[in-house]
Amino acid sequence: MNEKINLDSHSLLILQELQRDSRQTVQQIADRVGLSPTPCWKRIKEMEATGVISGYTALVDRAKVGLNLLVVVEANLSQHTEELVRQFERAVAATPEIVRCLSTTGQADYILTVLVPGISEYEQFLHTTLFKLPGVTHVRSSIVLKEIKAEVRLPVVIHAHPPTQPTPSSRARKRASS
Repeated sequence: MNEKINLDSHSLLILQELQRDSRQTVQQIADRVGLSPTPCWKRIKEMEATGVISGYTALVDRAKVGLNLLVVVEANLSQHTEELVRQFERAVAATPEIVRCLSTTGQADYILTVLVPGISEYEQFLHTTLFKLPGVTHVRSSIVLKEIKAEVRLPVVIHAHPPTQPTPSSRARKRASS
């Protein structure tokens, strides 16, 4: 299991900004989170090094690239031996149409998210790929009619009060009291 890394409020704000728009400059991010560019850059590099930030990517509109059908698939395996599970998971990882796979409790052993151009392509995918995955004994498909929410940003929460930038009047008071 991954170890949780404790992040302060500045780092959490940086994560929020990077998730909102990772094409911002360090200067823009620093301005938004109340840091100067160098400490902001150091925090980003540290979060990359520790794996908090695992990469950067472009968000693609699936309909604009012809992936019009989204299917949620519940799959069950015949057995749960270590070797069969490993084979199934390797095969899933190697299948580009399966964009998400979750090992679950409840009715299904796995819940898969599948993207294909249309229903005929999904039918073909079922017969040529899904039914042939190692150990699959049962598949239940749900065609998604409409995506209500498809958020990729993680809800990083700032539990402490976010840092505030000193106002001109507070700087003047600080100098006066020095």
